[in-house]
Amino acid sequence: MEFFIYSRKSVYTGKGDSTGNQVDMCKEYIFSKFDGVTNDDITIYEDVGFSAKNADRPDFQRMLRDIKLTKPDYVVCYRLDRISRNVSDFSSMIENLTERDISFICIKEEFDTSKPMGKAMMYIASVFAQLERETIGERVRDNMLMLARTGRWLGGTTPTGFTSEKAQEIIIDGKIKTSFKLKTQPEEITVVKTMFEKYLELRTVSGVSKYLIKQNIKSRSGNLYSLNGIKEILQNPVYCVADYDAVDYFTELNADVCFKKKDCSDKLGLLSYNKRNYKKKHAPRQPIEKWIIAKGKHQGIVSGKQWVAVQNILEENKPDGKRPAKMHNDYSLLSGLIFCEKCGKRMFAKMRRSKNKNELFDYMCNSKMRGGTGLCDSQNINGQQADDMVCEYLMKYTDENSEIYKLLEKLKKNIARQSRENPLVTVDTRIKKYNDEMDNLVNTLSQGNLSTAFIQRVNARITELDKELGKLTAERNRLQKDTGIIADKEVHIDMIAATLSSLKNNFNDLSIHEKRTLIRLLVKKIVWDGKDFHIFLDGE
Repeated sequence: MEFFIYSRKSVYTGKGDSTGNQVDMCKEYIFSKFDGVTNDDITIYEDVGFSAKNADRPDFQRMLRDIKLTKPDYVVCYRLDRISRNVSDFSSMIENLTERDISFICIKEEFDTSKPMGKAMMYIASVFAQLERETIGERVRDNMLMLARTGRWLGGTTPTGFTSEKAQEIIIDGKIKTSFKLKTQPEEITVVKTMFEKYLELRTVSGVSKYLIKQNIKSRSGNLYSLNGIKEILQNPVYCVADYDAVDYFTELNADVCFKKKDCSDKLGLLSYNKRNYKKKHAPRQPIEKWIIAKGKHQGIVSGKQWVAVQNILEENKPDGKRPAKMHNDYSLLSGLIFCEKCGKRMFAKMRRSKNKNELFDYMCNSKMRGGTGLCDSQNINGQQADDMVCEYLMKYTDENSEIYKLLEKLKKNIARQSRENPLVTVDTRIKKYNDEMDNLVNTLSQGNLSTAFIQRVNARITELDKELGKLTAERNRLQKDTGIIADKEVHIDMIAATLSSLKNNFNDLSIHEKRTLIRLLVKKIVWDGKDFHIFLDGE
């Protein structure tokens, strides 16, 4: 008889039996229950530092692969949760073992799937193991929220204007536990106050940004404050005093406010929890009704009235879909396509009024828009003249005898040659051949009366084929990606040719959006050096 022993130790707890102890106990059980078994009949699999919440564990996966290649009589573990705490993963493994007539033994719970009652009890126990894991997760979350209601800082990167400091306090049964609270950082907190003051004065985030740039005020990392960074600060309740206005604002928005009006303060600030959904990618901000608002132990920076006024202005300034974004306005062709050579930033269209009150526009680099000539003093470009100049330049390429048509034809021939020489078919043939050979070898192993030497040779060949298949699969993925790129290039060349034809025949009749689309199909980018344009066409 042949036995596989699986043991696992999680990094998430310092308690429990080591993998070595688990293996020893499994061996003792095997030797006591089965006669004539030696250490040579036992293969050991150990995972240290892996949770049982899923099956993504190296030795566990190795065991599953070996079960397919070398059919053991029993898989043995010390305790059920060493294998899995997920019902789906556990059920899948048991079904796999049952199909191969392999029994599963769990010595702690005394389950043996070679017996009907043991199999039934095993499934029931796995359900409770998963329930325990989910309950632990809920309990941890509830404890975190309970601590949050006390106004403690629960850790992580401190907000701009604050550091954290330890505080000792007695919590349960006289036991002293360490908690943290926020402490103001004078230099940064002055900057935060300035942001709120300037926003109430200027009413735009970009206005605050320009002021900070002119004053050479930078973040703790030494960089200029980004627009998103400034907005995050203005929206953070940590700077708001825990007064009546703050309570009324969050109560009206159905947030979970953890203190009564009688406990309000004109000095202490707010702490907010559960603001982001960390179960989703990029942890998006949750609606305010899911927030938990507590009175903190730190100094508030702006009154509730001021903070609420800032939130109202931010809400008013939200994009409503009616005002076009600076890259996608209704009057310019090249906004966002031009780059300033001096600072490397994109240039965007900006409206201006002439002396005769006609509406004109210029292209201005983003650095200059944000911080004026202090960040970049590159010359602006007259927008209409720039659009006309680029369109006139592109019209020269609409002649079918132009160099760009010849280049496109040459590229298309090269791509056609690459398609004919595609080695993907050869790789697919080799993969099929190796898979067929492996299937035949596995079928051979399932037959009885085979010598040990023959089985070893077959296993060695299967291992060799498995490695070769891994290499071929990786090669196939690479070739498939290359094939996709080749096809995309061919389509792109056809689109460029069609675009040139449209420019020649229909350009004047197209809408501003259609013209913009055609230009972006032809032009990679345009660089402005302060005097001249440098146009880089796609395909050149």
